[in-house]
Amino acid sequence: MFNQLTNNDSIRKQLRADCENCFGLCCVALPYAKSADFAIDKDGGTPCSNLQSDYRCGIHKNLRAKGYRGCTVYECFGAGQKVSQLTYDGNDWRDNPASAKEMFDVFPIMQQLHEMLCYLHEALNLEDAKPLHRDLQAAFIDTEYLTKQSPKSIMDLNVPAHRAIVNDLLLRTSEMVRAKVSFKKKQKKQNKIGRGSDLIGAKLRGADLRGANLRGALFIASDLREADMRVTDLIGADLRDADLSGADLTGSFFITQAQINSAKGDMKTKLPPSLSIPDHWR
Repeated sequence: MFNQLTNNDSIRKQLRADCENCFGLCCVALPYAKSADFAIDKDGGTPCSNLQSDYRCGIHKNLRAKGYRGCTVYECFGAGQKVSQLTYDGNDWRDNPASAKEMFDVFPIMQQLHEMLCYLHEALNLEDAKPLHRDLQAAFIDTEYLTKQSPKSIMDLNVPAHRAIVNDLLLRTSEMVRAKVSFKKKQKKQNKIGRGSDLIGAKLRGADLRGANLRGALFIASDLREADMRVTDLIGADLRDADLSGADLTGSFFITQAQINSAKGDMKTKLPPSLSIPDHWR
C-alpha cells in the first residue's frame, strides 16, 4: 500500500482541480465580497454571473483583468470533481435542485479533507520523514475513507478534530525535514522570523530563511526578492502580492500552487518541481 501512495501521478491528479468533471461548485457554493480580489459581492449558494450553462467560466482567460483575482488563487484540491462525480454520482444541482443546498454544504467540507490528503501525500514523498511514513499512510487512508462517505455523514464530521490529528503529523514531518538545516543555522545568528509571524510589507530582500517554520506567516506585499527560502515549511503562509522574484524555494514544502499564484515573481524564481510558474509572472 505504501508504494501505491508515493510518487503516484494518479493520486496527484485526483488532488488537483479537474474543472471538466465539476459542476462549477466553487463558482456557486462559496460566497465572496467586493474587494481587491472580487469585482462584486456574491452570496454562498448563488451562481456567479460568469458561470455558463456547461459549468465553465465565461471569463476564465481574463479573470484578473475583470477583477476576479481571487478565483485565480483558489484551489479545491480535487474536491469539486469528487463531490460532483462520486458523492452525487454525476447528478448536477441544476437538474436536481432538491439536493443543491446539500451539495453546496458538502463541497467546502470535502475541500478541507482533500487539502489534508494533499499535504499527507506530499509528506509521504519526503525521504527525511521516512520514520513517520507508517503513521502518515494510516492518516491518508483514514482521510480518504471519510471523503467517500454519504453527504449526511460528511456534513456530520468533526473536521477540526480530524484536522488536529493530521496537523500533529504534519508538524512532526516538518521538524524532521527541517532538522539538518535548522541545526546548521543554530550555529549562526538566530532568525526571529517564524511560525505565524506578521511580516506584512516587510523588507526581506536577500533574507536567509533556510529551514524556517513559516507556517501561517503573513507575507502580504512583502519584499522577498532573492530570499533564500530553501527547505521552509510554508503551510498556510499568506503570500498575496509578496514579491518572490529571484527567490529560491527549492525544497520548500506544504506550499500550494494557489499560494504561488497569489504572489509576484519572475522566471528566476526557483520553485519545487510540483509547482509551476504562473502566467502572470512571465
